[in-house]
Amino acid sequence: MTVRTLNTAGAVRRNTVRRNVKPWAPAALALTALLATGCGGEQDDDSRPAASSPSATPHGYVEGAQEAAEQQSRLLLNDPASGNTRVLDLITGKVTETDQVTGAARLATDGRFGYLHASGATHVVDSGSWMVDHGDHVHYYRAAVRYVGELPVGVEARIRSDITVTAVTGEDGKAVLYDRSKLEQGEIASSRTLPGTYDGAVVPYAEHLLGFTGPRGATELVVLDRTGKRVAAPEAACEEPRGDAVTRRGVVLGCADGALLVREENGAFTAEKIAYDEDVPAAERATDFRQRSGSDTLTAPAGDDAVWVLDVTERTWTRVETGPVVAANTAGEGSPLLVLETDGALHGYDIATGKQTARTKSLLTGKQRAGADDGAPVIEVDRSRAYVNDPDGKQVFEIDYNDGLRIARSFDLDIEPVLMAETGR
Repeated sequence: MTVRTLNTAGAVRRNTVRRNVKPWAPAALALTALLATGCGGEQDDDSRPAASSPSATPHGYVEGAQEAAEQQSRLLLNDPASGNTRVLDLITGKVTETDQVTGAARLATDGRFGYLHASGATHVVDSGSWMVDHGDHVHYYRAAVRYVGELPVGVEARIRSDITVTAVTGEDGKAVLYDRSKLEQGEIASSRTLPGTYDGAVVPYAEHLLGFTGPRGATELVVLDRTGKRVAAPEAACEEPRGDAVTRRGVVLGCADGALLVREENGAFTAEKIAYDEDVPAAERATDFRQRSGSDTLTAPAGDDAVWVLDVTERTWTRVETGPVVAANTAGEGSPLLVLETDGALHGYDIATGKQTARTKSLLTGKQRAGADDGAPVIEVDRSRAYVNDPDGKQVFEIDYNDGLRIARSFDLDIEPVLMAETGR
């Protein structure tokens, strides 16, 4: 295993290093106060008061990790041709080199681990940054970057995680559960194989698992417990299921006629259809959702020249006509729709009116095409910034989307960042 921190020649920071952003300040202060008081005197599992002696383990303590008062954002970057893999720390600006992964076709993340999908294997990298959301407060952590190992699945596998389990659904529809705590210790250990086969990803949610069971074309939505036992099957029609996203209001599952919103309340699971307002051709359906982590506003390409925005709170779809789309995303909650177009520029659109509100200079060095497959540049979004990778230019741009798409920083790299994913959220 190779982990090496590069000097500033690896990442040239222009302007200033990212620090606490003004909109975060009250939250950061509140979190600091919570950490200092053991998160408000939270009790342990047997309802006894939490210990207060100096020798007691602090609430939220994670061995080998440092807790912080703000999100510890990092970018996992890979060049499939050379195999060079880097982790860019957005707080310090430092770049860490880790094991080479050649031939990766796709990069996914669960907020901490990066999954580089290559032919015959998926390589797991621990980015060393993550958060734990307790609902009324959040813990942020940073630790060393490390290469974990390989999962025995290839490019088409779908990997979804929560804090206790990682579900890996192979191209053959078989789903295997991995112990998340073992991954955190640098080990890959499967815990069980689920019965049957599944169409699309098996998604951990509310201490259960969601999936469409049966051979492709069979679309029965089932809820399983962590042993693989079926505990519910909400009545829901979903033809040609494709795409999924976890929000604070439930899990969104893409369907030919819209989406299903699956929710859990008091142990009961329900499925609600959020249908399109009209018939949508197959090539223009929402099948690849992008969002700010946990956000209730989702985006997905609507063909080559438009973007779907799904407001889960309002249960509405909005189609925004744009230029030729390479990538799209949004922070939600009144933020602009961000669209990277084939002119190489990042465009901002008002979701309600569909009007363009801002545009950057061209950020991409090479030519791009609409409807690009995996390996095209992406837009990663967190609570204050967006990130765009320029592979040919060996750069990553940091965009302040609340300030007219101002370019806040750019990072020069020693690799072509073809694949990119943000962690620490």
